[in-house]
Amino acid sequence: MATDTDGAVGRLGGLPALPATAKWPVWEGHGPLSFVASIDCTRLPTAALDIDLPEAGTLLFFYFDGQLDDGEALVLAGDRESWAGARVLYVAAKEEVAEREAPAGLTPYPEVPLTARVEMTATEPWHPSVRAAFAPGAPLGNRYDHPVCSQEFLDALWEFNGKVGHQIGGHPHSVQNPVEIEIAEAVLDVGVSWDDPRLSGEAGRWVLLAQFDTEDSADMMWGDTGALYWLIRPEDLAELRFDRAMFTWQCS
Repeated sequence: MATDTDGAVGRLGGLPALPATAKWPVWEGHGPLSFVASIDCTRLPTAALDIDLPEAGTLLFFYFDGQLDDGEALVLAGDRESWAGARVLYVAAKEEVAEREAPAGLTPYPEVPLTARVEMTATEPWHPSVRAAFAPGAPLGNRYDHPVCSQEFLDALWEFNGKVGHQIGGHPHSVQNPVEIEIAEAVLDVGVSWDDPRLSGEAGRWVLLAQFDTEDSADMMWGDTGALYWLIRPEDLAELRFDRAMFTWQCS
């Protein structure tokens, strides 16, 4: 996705359009979440995506960004108590909506329109899907011993997929370790090691819903030039259970 004014499929920042019955998302005990982005599913090239988004309706992304507490409370995948600090709302196309003012204490991000283009993405060589294709049965902990993890291959992959960017679907561009692994560790919540097959099995159940990069034009800085990620299981996506989406963020 790119920031542009022509043919916009969504936007960063601004104010969300919500149904009258919808409540602004709040992290209990901490406060309301900031509005990050809006994506119009009708305008996306859904046929080209690898995830089954609804053909119509709007996705709204919210995140507790530290405005209300100077960044004291962090939303972390590994901290279940913080999961309410990031939210995805789906607004059906048939619902009547109106722009909602931000709650007291929150300054909306500058509005920046987003256009869409179809691009190829690639996952990290140590992702479970790569191991399943090239080295079935190899333990995740030995990921660096596989030929696709050679430095030459990693350098070529970095050149191909060097910028994080804003993205819907496809393979996430993780700033650090694969975000699917990070989500799997959080969901399992049993202290599994990288060699544990439960970890790779759970990681393979999650797909990228959206990622939003640091964006200067929207005054969005996620940590040290990091990115926000929302992942979801395909079966939950099919049932429009966006409340089950999982969130994480990474920075350099």
